[in-house]
Amino acid sequence: MTDNTLASAANTERKSFESLDLDERILRGIRDLGFETCSPIQGAILPHTLRGLDAIGKAQTGTGKTAAFLITIFNDLLSHSIDGERFIGEPRALVIAPTRELVMQIAEDAKLLGKHTGLRVVTLIGGMDYQKQLQQLELEPVDLVVATPGRLIDFMTRQDLFLESVEILVLDEADRMLDMGFIPQVKRIVRSTPPKQNRQTLLFSATFTQDIINLSEQWTYKPIKIEIEPDSVATANVDQKVYLVSTEQRYQVLKNLLRSDDATSVIVFANRRDQVRSLYERLRKSNIACGVLSGEIPQNKRTRTLEDFKRGKLTVLVATDVAGRGIHVDGVSHVVNYNLPEDPDDYVHRIGRTGRAGATGISVSFASEDDAFLLPDIEALLGERLECVYPPEELLA
Repeated sequence: MTDNTLASAANTERKSFESLDLDERILRGIRDLGFETCSPIQGAILPHTLRGLDAIGKAQTGTGKTAAFLITIFNDLLSHSIDGERFIGEPRALVIAPTRELVMQIAEDAKLLGKHTGLRVVTLIGGMDYQKQLQQLELEPVDLVVATPGRLIDFMTRQDLFLESVEILVLDEADRMLDMGFIPQVKRIVRSTPPKQNRQTLLFSATFTQDIINLSEQWTYKPIKIEIEPDSVATANVDQKVYLVSTEQRYQVLKNLLRSDDATSVIVFANRRDQVRSLYERLRKSNIACGVLSGEIPQNKRTRTLEDFKRGKLTVLVATDVAGRGIHVDGVSHVVNYNLPEDPDDYVHRIGRTGRAGATGISVSFASEDDAFLLPDIEALLGERLECVYPPEELLA
């Protein structure tokens, strides 16, 4: 990344969307959502990406990066409309994301932001009916496809989707795709799009490891690089508590916490699928209205569970990190780390599920003899000490 301009989003003044010379149809969508000024990453990245430059963004979820790349895509497609014949199954823009939940969330944001644009968005995700997704694709020409890597490869292999006409490619949560082993598939997908000099590429990652830097050099052309540090993201609006508990006390403290009046909408994270499943079963037996999100749950059930949580039919969600990445729900009052995550980045992602959209939230982490050793790495990433205290009496009762 030698040719790029380095821009830190932290020093960017809050630009108004009106000042960005956006297509009026996009501005209407932005106004409908009640947004007036850009978030730091939007203000730093949009002036460059709207000019067609490639970009690499270091940013967590909850920073507004999704809107940044969607606004870029929509503005470009509307500015360069195609008058000639369009073909079925040839999208002009492509967004790849690692999890089904994240793909669905991006598509939902795209529908809201782009509702006045007339642009067609189709999602392709595993675990859902292939034929139904194919019908959506074959209905009429598609402008934007949002997909998980595996399902996208399925469509390419069966020659139901062609990427030769892609003008803008977005790789979201590149670090998570690396962790989940998707990079060989993503490489194949990228090779099927036009050469990097002939397309615009935006890559987002929560971390910039050497692997991510190497991949971004392969896939982008003279990119601008934008960085948002985690301590300016999720932690500002989140009151972080760490409770020192024994392994035996964890469940009792959690149950009492969930029954407190201010715990109106809670996401509980555990590290493994079996822990999530066991916790969910125990909470249900304790008559707590909860749902479960993890990789082995069928997609349609996960979608329904998330909807019930958004509507308040469920007050508690128990989730793994992979499933939790796609949860973008305003109004989450608490995030509970039933186990401390082994990867410090996951801590920042977890607590970022609360304190969103200007609201404040509370994160409660349990630390006991088997995982307290993970705290120093989390503190190093946050750049601050976490105060560890014993839970109040009422939570131990």
